[in-house]
Amino acid sequence: MPLNPDKMELAARARADLRVGLPVVLGIGGAAALVAAAETLSAERLAAMRVVGSAVLAITPRRAETLKARAYSDTVARVFLPDDAGVAWVEGVADPADDLMMPLKGPLATQRGGEEGIAHAAIRLAKSAHLLPAALVVPVDDGPATAAAHGLTWLDLTGVDETLWQSGTLTEVSAARVPMAVSRAGRLHVFRPGDGGEEHYAVEIGRPDRSRPVLARLHSACFTGDVLGSLKCDCGPQLHAALEAMGEAGAGVLLYLNQEGRGIGLANKMRAYSLQDQGFDTVEANHRLGFEDDERDFRIGAQILAALGFHAVRLMTNNPKKVAMMQAHGIEVPERVPLKVGESDDNRAYLATKAAKSGHLL
Repeated sequence: MPLNPDKMELAARARADLRVGLPVVLGIGGAAALVAAAETLSAERLAAMRVVGSAVLAITPRRAETLKARAYSDTVARVFLPDDAGVAWVEGVADPADDLMMPLKGPLATQRGGEEGIAHAAIRLAKSAHLLPAALVVPVDDGPATAAAHGLTWLDLTGVDETLWQSGTLTEVSAARVPMAVSRAGRLHVFRPGDGGEEHYAVEIGRPDRSRPVLARLHSACFTGDVLGSLKCDCGPQLHAALEAMGEAGAGVLLYLNQEGRGIGLANKMRAYSLQDQGFDTVEANHRLGFEDDERDFRIGAQILAALGFHAVRLMTNNPKKVAMMQAHGIEVPERVPLKVGESDDNRAYLATKAAKSGHLL
């Protein structure tokens, strides 16, 4: 294997750079641009980038809809920066926290036509870094030379597809026996993605028969519900009820997937919670932030199940989309097992939104 990094490794490096406020250089075909995440952009870096060239702020069509700005595209909106725009202006467009206090942020002029692939890639990169989906984009003439001159990461996206933004092949890195309250015959498997991202876990109860459909649950990490016992959601009760059911059955497998907040990360999830306190439901909050209803990658769960030797599951879920996604990725689901627990006065509206807008069977 050569010593130089491949594109997936360069994408992982670029994500880390954006998180610490460092710009990267992206290219597609003959086009190239300096890119910096809006959330971590400093005044000094903004000034330096504007010296290089004319900047636009790439935001998602969801965010553009909230701001009454025209996207001219299904993938990205490119907002021109006013001459006097500083970091506060960039933050105000990217972050909806103060939308209700400052509803008129424009009029916002947006770019129409031209190359938009780099701006869209910048959004995908920011999302994968669990940052706000907004990025400053400054076109440059020579991507590799610009990156080399400033010691920045150069990532050529020519010819890449959606798999670049996925986690890559998952590898089991360790496993050990873990006696649990629901079953003394517990075993925890740790899986690491090829892009060096967050690890995911499989909790195996008993000795499940691989030749028969196993009782299983794909549980997305929820720090507030699973650890703090938050009453805003039903995640904690679902986690414990699933484990208890597997313990009673004598066998099962629970996948604990680090896709907090339906894949947007804990920081963005707290931003969504703050918007919910302003009166928006969970889907509306995600859209105002610039995210889709659900940003999770269910392929991860299918990969882990297959790696453990499971090819058919009795899936504990209220979400029919999980069933469809498992089947689409090669895992048979002969039975959906309802998991209706944890409803309270604090989360009743949240659950109603999941049923009405996300198709959950509650």
